[in-house]
Amino acid sequence: MIQKRHRKALPIGWIILLAFALFMTGCAANEGKENNMNSTQPPAARSEQSQSSDSKTATLIHSLPVDTLDPHNGWTALRAGVTETLVRLDENMQISPWLSSKWEAKDPVTWVFTLRDNISFQDGTKLDAAAAKASFERGIADSVALAASLKIASIEANGQELTFKTTEPHPAFPTELVHPTASIMSVEAEKALGKEAFNKAPIGTGPFKVTEFVAGKEIKLVRNENYWDEKAKLTDVIIQFNADANVRTLAFQSKQADIVYHLAPESLESIQKDKELSMQSVTSLRTHYFTYNPVSANVSDLRVRQALDKLIDRDAIVEEIMLGHAMPASGPFNPTLPFGSQDAAQKLDQAEALKLLESAGYAKGRSGKLEKNGKPLTLKLIAFAGINPELPLIPLLVQSEAAKAGITIEIVSVEYPEVYIKENTDWDMSTATYLTAPRGDGGSFLHSAYVPGGSYNPANIKIDKLDPILKELNGTGDVPKRNELTREAVAAIKETMPHSYIIHPNILVGLNQRVTNWKPGAEEFYMVTNKLDVK
Repeated sequence: MIQKRHRKALPIGWIILLAFALFMTGCAANEGKENNMNSTQPPAARSEQSQSSDSKTATLIHSLPVDTLDPHNGWTALRAGVTETLVRLDENMQISPWLSSKWEAKDPVTWVFTLRDNISFQDGTKLDAAAAKASFERGIADSVALAASLKIASIEANGQELTFKTTEPHPAFPTELVHPTASIMSVEAEKALGKEAFNKAPIGTGPFKVTEFVAGKEIKLVRNENYWDEKAKLTDVIIQFNADANVRTLAFQSKQADIVYHLAPESLESIQKDKELSMQSVTSLRTHYFTYNPVSANVSDLRVRQALDKLIDRDAIVEEIMLGHAMPASGPFNPTLPFGSQDAAQKLDQAEALKLLESAGYAKGRSGKLEKNGKPLTLKLIAFAGINPELPLIPLLVQSEAAKAGITIEIVSVEYPEVYIKENTDWDMSTATYLTAPRGDGGSFLHSAYVPGGSYNPANIKIDKLDPILKELNGTGDVPKRNELTREAVAAIKETMPHSYIIHPNILVGLNQRVTNWKPGAEEFYMVTNKLDVK
């Protein structure tokens, strides 16, 4: 349910004090109430462990609650080690074999994948090309986003050989199969269980099976004893969800969880003092940015959007909110990527922002507010209520800088901004956060975020100049050329500024020192693995 909260402007110093106060308040408040942890018992006491002598359990907490484990409409089944994909990304962000042992392009629209011969689903049935075909057919029928990314015209199955024909040349097709929503699942098991029951405990090929799922709260997993690859080190895994960074951090500090994603940055100093705990700050493929409403009269003038972009103090966000665990963004892609923007990120520039606003017809009124035709410039900004700890704070800092320029920003906090802006038009700006290169390529994000109907484009942004660039990008498999076209596309996007890119945040992950053979990846896909172990 969407929860709205309006906020007035705060000075920058108060924003940082607020962050600390929220953390301390969260710690105190949650000592005496039920939350997603439900208990102060250690993880081993709270799990439904296997009764074998080698029983080992780990608990992981993530920030994003989910209400389904549907493999084709979410990431959690793959993250939990329940499902797998034909190909995966290795540590160097290169595509490598997984359920398939090899693949090749027969012609520009024909791809042939050979599946490994020794793989079974968790119910014991064999994974062959026919089963994989059924999974893909189910996926493209159920998921608009998956269908759009794969562009499949037909699929043929012959033994362990799976042949895809695409509707157009699709040189990046293998990279699209990396995504969690391209997971392979047992359609026959879904038919037997029914869709509702199946989406609570999907049957895949992974090293762990679901034993219990409580929507928005918890998943319990047990080891798949007949896993096709090396058997998992752990016998049981608990994944819990909590959108409150303070609660997640408290659970980590009190040893209720072994791995915790998206820690509150202000808690890192105290965590580092505990010898049983460690923290990893991982350069991610994620970007936080603002979306401007294409149908809002308030931000329809490019000069207004350019001015607002100059009122974002990216350096302060990196240093004061992220405590250095991020970098300012000058485009959607991290500059460490071969197709990332090499432009310098925009600095805070009040003077230039005011010049742009004056050229757009705004002037200071008697109240000190910017006005045009007697109407003050008041903007409605849709923000996250939780999830990543920095996301509610970034709008507060921007609100403060805008107030100095004479602009009023009213912040409305909701659980999922992308849902709000898709269903409403009464907004001017909205916070967004996405993995912009989860497949090691920029093409997928460009199509998702800038083509009407794209899964990352709830505001239906359309940039005419981008169409021929994306068409050429779709038709080439040459990596240097794709990188060049991706940079060209970003340059075209910046000309119209439908977004203001803010920062590339690091992933702050807490690890209890008992965790071994595991580290967080930039892609945020492979969380529960067969290698994960505890002392």
